Amino acid sequence: MYYFIVNPNSRCGRGQTIWKKLEDTLNASGVEYQAFLTEKPGDARIFASRLTSGCKESIVIIAVGGDGTVNEILDGLSFCGSITLGYIPAGSGNDLARSLKLPGNPVRCLKKILHPKYYKLMDYGVLTYGDGEVAHRRFSVSAGIGMDAAVCHNILFSKTKRLLYKFHVGRLAYLLVGLKQLMLAKPSKGYILLDGVQKVEFNHAYFISAHIHPYEGGGFKLAPDASFEDGKLTVCMMNTRKKRKLIPFLACSLLGKRSSNMGIRFYTCKEIMIHMEQPLAVHTDGESCFCQKDVQIHCISKKLRVIV
Repeated sequence: MYYFIVNPNSRCGRGQTIWKKLEDTLNASGVEYQAFLTEKPGDARIFASRLTSGCKESIVIIAVGGDGTVNEILDGLSFCGSITLGYIPAGSGNDLARSLKLPGNPVRCLKKILHPKYYKLMDYGVLTYGDGEVAHRRFSVSAGIGMDAAVCHNILFSKTKRLLYKFHVGRLAYLLVGLKQLMLAKPSKGYILLDGVQKVEFNHAYFISAHIHPYEGGGFKLAPDASFEDGKLTVCMMNTRKKRKLIPFLACSLLGKRSSNMGIRFYTCKEIMIHMEQPLAVHTDGESCFCQKDVQIHCISKKLRVIV
């Protein structure tokens, strides 16, 4: 039995079209499956929780949607039994699919899942935040605070994004929102603590992102050396007095090239604590975690079995 958790609203309705093709293929093949279609944010988390809560058997869950859909499923899983995750990208960013080198054709992805040859044990991250009631949020790709999270927040509620996808140029939405946030962005003072021992202070940080996978924001390769199999986070911090230095870095990231920009610092750790002097936007896999001053992020090594 295969369990599909489908976001029909992903990529402004493209998820529904993709699911129809997948459904036709599944029905023609005679495969036993059950599908759960989300209607609103949070539904995928609820479905994943119900499917895995107290489950002692092997179960295969297939996400059909974007990185946000995978994020919700991962966040809802109860690791009681053996869980295998399949992914058919139908979102706007698809950074996880890009990192895993999944086929762009959804039917080809489905066939790889139904007849798997390779599995990977994948790391995932956990973000902890909140002053009063502490919250924990898992993520599969990346989590960040600052300008990158502000872009994610704006994309979630962007009317421009929906319009651009009608003309099949949705990636342009990320660029437009990114340029807007670049103009509005202000640096922050604060510090990070790596693995509880190495403290790094900064005065002009525009964003700090912690990566399981190299990509973020629909194809920006912010952390080229990130690996989902090493049990560690790759941390990217933009700390510079000159905002214009962000432009060549972001351009290189979009092109998948490594930047020699001196304002960028990279760190590798299993856990990081981030303190900012003022609350800034926070995200996990592009999903909003509101504005925070203090967050903790740690890596869970090789916990998630994924079909690739």
